[in-house]
Amino acid sequence: MEKHVLGISGGKDSAALAIYMAQNYPELDIDYFFTDTGEELPEVYEFLTMLEGLLSKPITRLDPHRDFKFWLREFHDFLPSAQTRWCTQKLKLEPFRNWVNVWLKQDYKVYSYVAIRADEDYREGYRSNNENLIIKLPFREDGIDKAGVFDILDASGIGLPKYYDWRSRSGCTFCFFQQKIEWVGLKKHHPEEYEAAKALEKNSIDHGSPFTWSEGESLEMLEQPDRVKEIEADYEKRLVRNQAKREKYANPLRANLIDIDDLYDTDEGNGSCNICHK
Repeated sequence: MEKHVLGISGGKDSAALAIYMAQNYPELDIDYFFTDTGEELPEVYEFLTMLEGLLSKPITRLDPHRDFKFWLREFHDFLPSAQTRWCTQKLKLEPFRNWVNVWLKQDYKVYSYVAIRADEDYREGYRSNNENLIIKLPFREDGIDKAGVFDILDASGIGLPKYYDWRSRSGCTFCFFQQKIEWVGLKKHHPEEYEAAKALEKNSIDHGSPFTWSEGESLEMLEQPDRVKEIEADYEKRLVRNQAKREKYANPLRANLIDIDDLYDTDEGNGSCNICHK
């Protein structure tokens, strides 16, 4: 007995993989899933609905049953960080394990398809301790790189999620992997979510947490008008720098390709969580 599952994060790579698998491996009956933390961007939910229409198949929403605020209290009101990613463990990975364990206990072989690309040698998939949970990396196996992901999304007509207009990744509204310009974008596009993140941060600081959402400064500091101008000016400089880089190394066959990662000066090897961002 076999099951095939594919996690959708709300990001570009997992969406492209879902489309790719549906088009190239139609014989596989794949269960698509999304682990809903309750702290996602509205644009993510909109994109999931569009993707369901394209796939002609529902995306199962996995429920962690305990929300972020519950686990924040359990971790003594200390915010998660790149060093202590309890949010990923409790709100993403554990719900996935609980979901697939139902099949594994019945001796199913469960194939889990992960959107790690051929140009991401530094990334690893989920490490399974169960020999019946088999991790598959179709993009790596089939030689699909970042440009290929854009091609798949463009050809499908679905394009990119709308949050890519101001943010480089999916994930919770208060994800600590956001850059400062993305926090500025959150305040502009979703001010109520910014205020909620700020309140969580203040509560954590009051309880002795050594972390703030954005490294080196609180959201209260970051939102000050002069600081916002400084962040925006720095971002504009990076845009000019990256535009010059793209022109220098441009591939004439991909002249209109917008590279989200270059726009935000991100390093995809920064250790961000696959299940949240891919």
